[in-house]
Amino acid sequence: MFDLPASVRWLDFQPGRRILVISDIHGNLEYFRGVLELAAFSPEDELIIDGDFLEKGPDCLGTLHFIMELSKRGNVHPVRGNCDGWHSVFEHDEDGNGHLLQYLRWKGCGFLWELFRNLGVDIMNIPRLSPYVPLLHAYDREFDFIRAMPDAIDSENFTFVHAGRSPDKPLEAHSQDELNKIDRFMARGDHFRKWTVVGHYPVVLYGEDRVCANPIINWEQKIISIDGGCILKDDGQLNALIIPHKDSEDFSFVAYDPFPERRVLKDQVGSSRSYYIRWGDSQVQVLERGEEFSRCRHVRTGYEMDILTKYLFTDEEITGCNDCTDYVLPLKAGDTVRVVETCSRGYFVKHNGVSGWYYGELE
Repeated sequence: MFDLPASVRWLDFQPGRRILVISDIHGNLEYFRGVLELAAFSPEDELIIDGDFLEKGPDCLGTLHFIMELSKRGNVHPVRGNCDGWHSVFEHDEDGNGHLLQYLRWKGCGFLWELFRNLGVDIMNIPRLSPYVPLLHAYDREFDFIRAMPDAIDSENFTFVHAGRSPDKPLEAHSQDELNKIDRFMARGDHFRKWTVVGHYPVVLYGEDRVCANPIINWEQKIISIDGGCILKDDGQLNALIIPHKDSEDFSFVAYDPFPERRVLKDQVGSSRSYYIRWGDSQVQVLERGEEFSRCRHVRTGYEMDILTKYLFTDEEITGCNDCTDYVLPLKAGDTVRVVETCSRGYFVKHNGVSGWYYGELE
């Protein structure tokens, strides 16, 4: 479905209006509402939703309906991401939708899962998906909305695209795949004349020794990457990039997560050495398994750290694991942190978007 030509929409923003950019909501309506409130979003602003507002989260249909309602104002502009193109389910049936049925069973959630559940179809107990696809026409209004979205929004000073683009050809010459499914876009070394704002690839994955979910602004390449790992990371956040007006580069952001805020009571010296084990490179060897923590060696690098045992995927000696780090945050008494995990050794927290451990006391 992603080999189709990309559609591009041009926007001429009105002078003086703020431009907010949010990506990778992934069906998490709580986070979406939360970050809009933090940003004080109003009808006087422009809002770009930079793809992947569906899939993976608990309320895809509710998120879509909320976006559809917001879009009636004329100042909300969704871009299609690689997780949003479900209108194609009506147009591609090469194997009786066998691969799609397998995917839905594996995920156990998502947009189509919710629709079929609402229609009384038990995905786990049907032999083939194709006979049930026509039932989805009950949601033609929703599918038409998705179908009408562009794969990129272009403007005088900014291009908004879900995953990335090539600097060597016009936006209209790209396929959907070329705009929606580029991993590590900033690492390719491309440079642009005007700003390219992307989501898709969680910004935490650009780090090696620490985990930071805040937007990355690369002034040399003129790329801004904003995916804060909402839903995908236990400590993720939903970022809203704030552009004061269409001619401004005075960028800022707000970020929403639901974690409780606490105050640090004692100073803590930060790590001199740490590592971040992450998605795609998470295989570890369990050296000593414990009830709460297990001593593990990262298979590729040989780096050893203690990992929460509940983060290990299997009981085997060699196993994958949840994203984790042994980074100790440098903190001062009076700093505020957001508590992600509480355990016998201390707290796994976030401070200014950076995740790590605090071993002191909290107020």
